[in-house]
Amino acid sequence: MTHDLDRRTFLRNAAVLGGGALLAPALQGLSACSRVSGPVPRALGYGPLIPSTHVPELWIPEGFTARKLSTTRAPSLVDPRLTVQYGMDGMAAFRAGDDTVRLVRNHEIRDPAASARLLGPGERAYDRKAGGGTMTLEVRQGRDGSVDLVREFTSLSGTHTNCAGGPTPWGSWITCEETTVGPATGYERAHGYCFEVSASADAEVEPVPLKAMGRFVHEAMAVDPRTGYAYLTEDMTYDPAVAAGKGAGFYRFIPARRGNFAAGGRLQMLAVRGRPNYVTVNGQTVGASVDVGWVNIADPDPATAEANVSAVFQQGWAQGAAVFQRLEGCWYGEGNVYFNATSGGNVGAGQVWCYRQTSDDGGVLTLIFESPSREVLDSPDNLCMSPRGGLVICEDSQGEQFLRGLTTDGRIFDLIRTAGPSSETAGCCFSPNGRTLFFNIQGGTSATTTMTGGTYAIWGPWEKGVL
Repeated sequence: MTHDLDRRTFLRNAAVLGGGALLAPALQGLSACSRVSGPVPRALGYGPLIPSTHVPELWIPEGFTARKLSTTRAPSLVDPRLTVQYGMDGMAAFRAGDDTVRLVRNHEIRDPAASARLLGPGERAYDRKAGGGTMTLEVRQGRDGSVDLVREFTSLSGTHTNCAGGPTPWGSWITCEETTVGPATGYERAHGYCFEVSASADAEVEPVPLKAMGRFVHEAMAVDPRTGYAYLTEDMTYDPAVAAGKGAGFYRFIPARRGNFAAGGRLQMLAVRGRPNYVTVNGQTVGASVDVGWVNIADPDPATAEANVSAVFQQGWAQGAAVFQRLEGCWYGEGNVYFNATSGGNVGAGQVWCYRQTSDDGGVLTLIFESPSREVLDSPDNLCMSPRGGLVICEDSQGEQFLRGLTTDGRIFDLIRTAGPSSETAGCCFSPNGRTLFFNIQGGTSATTTMTGGTYAIWGPWEKGVL
């Protein structure tokens, strides 16, 4: 293990210092495409990772404290009657009072219709044969960022494969289904939609599928508070052999009524101007930008979506839209929308992209980081921006899992790692005051997989580093 970690450190430092091809431009002021040279500052990260005193499955920076708030397949710490379900994934944090934070957490449960159990009581279940949904956690936060769990309950049930999503500026969580299954495979209703969950809800919300936001293999979503537009990712693998088109699109949703996604709107897919069917998967230059626009998706909820998971993508592809390799995490920050291509890049280890709107009908797309090696960054998934700048990126890889930090000048470092092989890390998000980082280890996603997951909080001297 020591040899592997030393190799990771060596390769990561090589990526930081070894030349322009591996350096990302600044996350702020991307148009400058600045390059970084010279030695790595001592304050780049937070120092070597050491075993957590309170959470043995984690290694964290010295001076930080971790706490486990919730464990899959076990009774809730604050309600023994409630069993915390498996498949923890995307998550966001919301202010609920001066010292109170609400977390809304996805459960990516993939059990088939014949064996699925509802998440929690299922009082307002969308589909009683689907086990996914969301749970809400309420925590009390100390001045130092420490937290104590106060409540935990089901806030959405009867959905399927709730992978990621994103927060809205008006205090809700949009949870996204990463599937298009439906009645043909035994479910009561069609799946593949987004649903809205108010962070202030104290019980299960009424599940309303946001059909205008598309029926496809959703992953994550981010809202630009300046425009009210939503940006959505699609977790599909690019296959050039499929004539009609198969791969991941990057989408924009323009609501008919600002702040009300349920009122409908217009779904669009990103296209590179003058370069139809642009393939972003490999052969890209870090720091290079392209001008992009949007093509309209005429039918965001096609009747063929259950049989053809790419039915929405193919509408955009036919109009020259661009293709990505497995888009996952998505986050708005500092006027930009950041998103990960989990398997993109020349070595297939992941890319981090940035979209910046420059006009009503278009903007600029920039590749800000591409992993040169799986030891540096392996399969980036969920991500978030620190209130102090820089990105936190969760990995969905093999063996040990990391949360990595990506600085505002494009350098990467280890922030947290698991003590041994585990399922993916997910759901990273900071408390509204920036003092606490929350995240999940997913655990198994079906009743037949027993790997344990959990929700964690970590706090400490963030001001000593770049996050």
